Amino acid sequence: MNIHEYQAKALFATYKIPVPKGNVAFSADEAATIAATLESAVCVVKAQIHAGGRGKAGGVKLAKTRDEVIPFANEILGKILVTPQTGPEGKEVRKLLIEEGADIQNELYVSLVDDRATGSIVIIASTEGGMEIEEVAEATPEKIIRCVVDPVLGYQAYQGRSVAFQMALPKEVIGQFVKLLGNLYRLFVEKNATQIEINPLIITGDNRLIALDAKVGFDDSALFKHPDINELRDLDEEDPLETRAAQHGLNYVKLDGKIGCMVNGAGLAMSTMDVIKLAGSEPANFLDVGGGASKETVQQAFQILLDDPNVKGVFVNIFGGIVRCDRIAGGIIEAAKEVDLNVPLVVRLEGTNAKEAKDMLAASDIKLIVADTLWDGAQKIVAAVT
Repeated sequence: MNIHEYQAKALFATYKIPVPKGNVAFSADEAATIAATLESAVCVVKAQIHAGGRGKAGGVKLAKTRDEVIPFANEILGKILVTPQTGPEGKEVRKLLIEEGADIQNELYVSLVDDRATGSIVIIASTEGGMEIEEVAEATPEKIIRCVVDPVLGYQAYQGRSVAFQMALPKEVIGQFVKLLGNLYRLFVEKNATQIEINPLIITGDNRLIALDAKVGFDDSALFKHPDINELRDLDEEDPLETRAAQHGLNYVKLDGKIGCMVNGAGLAMSTMDVIKLAGSEPANFLDVGGGASKETVQQAFQILLDDPNVKGVFVNIFGGIVRCDRIAGGIIEAAKEVDLNVPLVVRLEGTNAKEAKDMLAASDIKLIVADTLWDGAQKIVAAVT
């Protein structure tokens, strides 16, 4: 789960990570009111969406006077921002962060991420703050500094000093930097984060460190332990079909293709997506109904697939182990009664009670195509939608 910048900065403040003064606004008038409370007449008007690259898309404006805040706010609110992370459809701006300007002398990059390869949290830092870190890594990889933190020992001050020395930070800020990394690590562990990013982390003219931006993502599986974090969820920033799927315990991720996939098991789901691409088309989603899916769950999954306007055909690929094939067949039949099945449907059922499931489908009046193997099914659904 991701949160907005203003929410991340409020969380930073509770962990004594320095951030600019500011607040969230939902209208231009609110933006002006907040700007009037700031000490500096110069302030920043920032669109709040779950995506990076806002500045390049026109979602960040520097107001040199308070009089500029309202026109900037009116310009950004309601705007559809299109960035590399939003996709071509973009995201509508519904709220703004209004915060004081800063005396920027240097811009740094700092992040903490889970590293599954080492089973550790890795600190990534660079002197090239303000730039896309992927571009820095490609063009000047020597400027990317990595520090692996042993999960048993946790973050140690010497690691922060090592990173600071490698970045050649001014001696006046090294102590602040070491403490900041420690606080970020504590936040990461205590709140079950998956990523924390500050880009840029600035050094001011009076040698203070300030997090000028903040991006934090959390492990969905751990949200039950953190009701305070779960309350920060903004459903307007999430795909409505993904939200519906989560409410029914389905693992669903919307993609850009036209073949809707219903599969049980993440590995089989990934294989199904790969084979669809190999057959000449693109999957419209990742959908794992899980090992213990009920007839009701399958019905909901089927309805979610068909509610995606991009879906031109559905491929059901089930290997019956824990979840029986006849249960899947029952869900398909019930779903077909509730929705208008106006796209081709290919079904491949194998495993526990596969014969009974195929008999159920044959006895129903559902128009479908039966496949014997994964490759056979992928070829048939691609041919049916071409």
